[in-house]
Amino acid sequence: MQIHTKQRTKAQESRAAIERLYIIMRHLFIRGSYKPLGVSGSSIIKSLLTLNPEIYGSIADEEKVEIDGLLYVMDRLPDGIEECRQINLISREGYENSNFDVIIPAKRRRNCYRVDMDQMFIEVTRGRSDIYDILTHLTFIFIEAEKIKKHALDHKGRKTLAWQKIEEIIDKDVKKEKYNKEQGFAHLSVLLGRTYEETEQGFTKFDNSANRNSLFHIIYWMARLAIEETTHGLSREITFSSTLRERIGHHTYGEQWATKIKKYLYANGLLERPLHIISANLHSFVNSIYAYPVLTTSKKNETIEELAEQLSNKENASLRKKVLGFAVKNGLAEIADTSGTNITVQIIDTTKLPINKLSDELQINRSKLLREKPVLLIMDYAFGEQAYETMDELLKSYEIEEDTALPINVHSISIMGKAGILGGTKGDVMVPTAHVFEGTADNYPIDNDLKKEDFENLGMHVTDGPMVSVLGTSLQNVDVLDYFLKSSWKAIGLEMEGAHYQKAIQSASKIRRSIREDVKLRYAYYASDNPLLTSNTLASGSLGLEGVKSTYAISVKILNKIFS
Repeated sequence: MQIHTKQRTKAQESRAAIERLYIIMRHLFIRGSYKPLGVSGSSIIKSLLTLNPEIYGSIADEEKVEIDGLLYVMDRLPDGIEECRQINLISREGYENSNFDVIIPAKRRRNCYRVDMDQMFIEVTRGRSDIYDILTHLTFIFIEAEKIKKHALDHKGRKTLAWQKIEEIIDKDVKKEKYNKEQGFAHLSVLLGRTYEETEQGFTKFDNSANRNSLFHIIYWMARLAIEETTHGLSREITFSSTLRERIGHHTYGEQWATKIKKYLYANGLLERPLHIISANLHSFVNSIYAYPVLTTSKKNETIEELAEQLSNKENASLRKKVLGFAVKNGLAEIADTSGTNITVQIIDTTKLPINKLSDELQINRSKLLREKPVLLIMDYAFGEQAYETMDELLKSYEIEEDTALPINVHSISIMGKAGILGGTKGDVMVPTAHVFEGTADNYPIDNDLKKEDFENLGMHVTDGPMVSVLGTSLQNVDVLDYFLKSSWKAIGLEMEGAHYQKAIQSASKIRRSIREDVKLRYAYYASDNPLLTSNTLASGSLGLEGVKSTYAISVKILNKIFS
C-alpha cells in the first residue's frame, strides 16, 4: 500500500510539472519574448528536468548528452537552427511570397525561413500544440548545450583540448578538407560525456537521417552559442510575433481550409451525397483501393498488405507514381492546402471506382454503392489542438450566400491514427472506447463502430479501452503513464488528437445540429511506440515495415464498413 501511494505521488508531481510548463509557456507567449537562460526560461528548464520525459532519455543526467533525443528533436526542427541565436515564431505573414528559401523539417510540417546568420523564423499555423512542441524541443536543446559547454570549458573558462580539436574539425569541414573521423569521435565523446562507441553510433544515426548537418556540426554550434552567451553576452532569445499572438485560437487557417474543401464538393455536385470523412495518412486508403488493379497480375494474386509493403520501399517511387496516376483517372482528386494548415485532402468519388478490378478483400455491396454513391474525404493528420479547429470548421454548413447555408451530408467519421501503446509494442492495434483529455475534466465516451473483435483474426495483438489525449507526446514520463495504465482509468495508449476530434464532432452533431446525430464513429490506432519501454520510445527510431500490417488492416476494415 505504501508503494502504491509513493507511485501516485510521483505521478502527481509529474502532472503538476506538465501543468506548470504549459502555464509558463502561455505566459511567455502573451508577453511576446523570453531568453532561454533568463528567469522565465530557467523556469521551463526546471519543470522539464523535474518531469524528465522518456523521449528525452538522459536529459536529467548532468554529464551525459542525450544523442537519440537530440536526433528526434532535430528531425522536427529546421536545418540550421542550432546556428541561430534568435528564433522567431510567426504566423503566416507573407514570407511564403519572399525570396527566402522554405525550410521544412523532416518530420514536422512547418514552413521555416533562415533570414540571416543569426535568425530563424518558424511559421506556426497549427495552433497552440505546435507552439508547445517547438518550445519543448528548444528547451531540450538549451539544456544539452549547457552540458556540452561545461565539457568545452575548464573551471577557469578556458577552452579544453577536446573543444579546440572540434573547432579544428569544423574549420576543415567548412573548407571541404579531410579530417580523421575516428580522432573526431574520440574528442566528441569527451564533450558528450559518452563512450567512443555511443558517439560513433550517434554520428552514424545523424548521417543516415534527413539532417543536412553532421553531429559534429550540430554539437559545435550548440556549444558555441552557449559559450558566446557566457563570454560575450550574446544572449539567445525566442520571440512571438504580434500577428501570431492575435491570430492564435481564432481558427483563421482552419476556416480557409474547410471552405476550400466544401467549395470543391459543391462545385462538383458532391456536397449533398453521403460523405465519409477519414483522418489518416495520405497513402493507406489510396493504396488499399487502387494498388491491386495496377500492380497485380493474373499469375500472382497478392494481398493489399503485400502490395503496401512493395509501395513502402523507398526504391519504388515509380510504382507509387503509377498507382496515383491510375487513381486520378478513377475517381481521386487531391486538394492541396494553401491556407497554412498543411493538411492535404483527397476526395474519392466512388461512382468512378473500377469496382470489377478491386481486391476481393474489399467487401463491396455493389447495389448499395450504386444507390447511395458515397464520397470519401481523406484528410491528412492534424496536430494536437489543430484537430479541433479543422474538424469543427469542416462540419459546419457551407455558406453559399449570406443567408443561404447547405449542411454537409456526413454519414461517418473515421480516425486512423498512430499512438503510443501502454501495454504492448510497435505495430499493435488499439481500439478506443473513450478519450480522456489529460489535465482537464473533459472525458469523451464514444460509441465506436470499430470493435476489438474486428481485428482479432488478423494475426496481430489488439487492445481496447480508454485512450489518453495528451498535451504533448514529448512531455510524458513513466510515472504519469504508469498511473493511467494501472489506476482505474486502465488506459491502453496515448495520442494527441482524439479528444479534440470528438469535442468537435459532439458539438456539430448534438449542439449545432450541422450534421446528423447518428453519424457513425470509427476510431482505431496503430502503435508507433511504447513510451514505458526505454528501447521503444519515439526517439528509438521509426516504425518502418512493422506498421504496414496494422495500418492496412485498419484501412481495409474502415473501407469495408463504408462499402458494405
